[in-house]
Amino acid sequence: MTALLSSPLTLPCGATLPNRLCKAAMTEGLANPQLQATPELETLYRRWSEGGAGLLLTGNVQIDRRVLERPGNVAIDNNGGEAALRAWAKAGTVNGNHLWMQISHAGRQSPRYVTGRPLGPSAVQLDMLGNYAKPRALTEDEILDFIQRFARVAVTARDTGFTGVQVHSAHGYLLSSFLSPVTNRRTDAWGGSLENRARFLLETLRAVRKAVGDDFPVALKLNSDDFRKGGFSNEDCLQVVEWLNSERVDLLEISGGTYEQPQLLGFSGKADSAAPQRASTRAREAYFLDYAEGIRKVAKMPMMVTGGFRTTAGMEAALQEGHCDVIGLGRPLCTDTDAPARALRGELPVMPAYEKTLKLGNARWLSGASPIFLFKILNVLGQQGWYYQQIARLGHGQAPDLGRGVLKAFFAYLWDEYKTAFRVWRAR
Repeated sequence: MTALLSSPLTLPCGATLPNRLCKAAMTEGLANPQLQATPELETLYRRWSEGGAGLLLTGNVQIDRRVLERPGNVAIDNNGGEAALRAWAKAGTVNGNHLWMQISHAGRQSPRYVTGRPLGPSAVQLDMLGNYAKPRALTEDEILDFIQRFARVAVTARDTGFTGVQVHSAHGYLLSSFLSPVTNRRTDAWGGSLENRARFLLETLRAVRKAVGDDFPVALKLNSDDFRKGGFSNEDCLQVVEWLNSERVDLLEISGGTYEQPQLLGFSGKADSAAPQRASTRAREAYFLDYAEGIRKVAKMPMMVTGGFRTTAGMEAALQEGHCDVIGLGRPLCTDTDAPARALRGELPVMPAYEKTLKLGNARWLSGASPIFLFKILNVLGQQGWYYQQIARLGHGQAPDLGRGVLKAFFAYLWDEYKTAFRVWRAR
């Protein structure tokens, strides 16, 4: 039964989503060396639009071309490409669905091969296999400039045919890192108390809403918890959500974790995790549904949960129980672009979950359950590379390569990243 999944949802701004399934944001890496949209993105999003989800979220589009999450990011920063954005938006809405641009700044989470000097609230380096340089703390003038950049990019999205935007304040990227006391050690008006740490986010949302008007969807992605000792906690999240109730947010997506604690990938990374997985979470599909249940008691806007959903029964139950209004799907759509349509027709009760069998080897010490952190993280990154490779194939009009191994996918992904980074560097 998919009665609720198939039902429309009218947002506070007046826009209506045709159903409750969303293609969640996944980084594509398909921009050209000028960081503009490409025909590959058109092909990819046309396939996803035809796949039946009522809402598609793009991978993070950067407001600052100097600091990227990966070298193939699209950026909107005085680098042209408006015609390409229009073509991308047109292709991604061919089935009458919504297509929202996710707007982001990578902050300190920009690899060395992309950015020599990343930016953050404070000079706190990301501890991840030595792959990230120490960031420089933003000045107040830069913060104020970035607030306006978020607003300008939102206007560009609206004017080029995207039907909404999502501000990315999760997973340790710039806005998210301002929320955390671990990464935000400022002593000015942008640090210290939670109210100060949330100021960048709240001012950004206000600027975006003012720029795009009252009838254009503005969504937010927010961590339910950073899962780090001393970091942005679930209690902090609940307070921020109370403040968000006054900011005219049309859809709040709940996620969690950072690069150092990638719970968004179903993995607890390092020993400083502050929140072991709850027993009720293990019994459910979605990683963050328990947190959404608590946040729902506070939030006055519609909510979306992404991460782990694989059965239509589990999705329907989450909607029926009132814990969320929209179901976010990521990895299943990297191999089966028509999974939403098939699920809505009742033809796909269980979506693919290749991550359950993707691992370096059968021995426990080579798997994601390895007691050796290096092998644990290699499994995570290998799986991630495998899905990135599938997205690239879809964008090039090819079929997924389901037989590719984790290690091969990981090195192919790295090779593609370095090649793309070199081309971007040459184009600067």
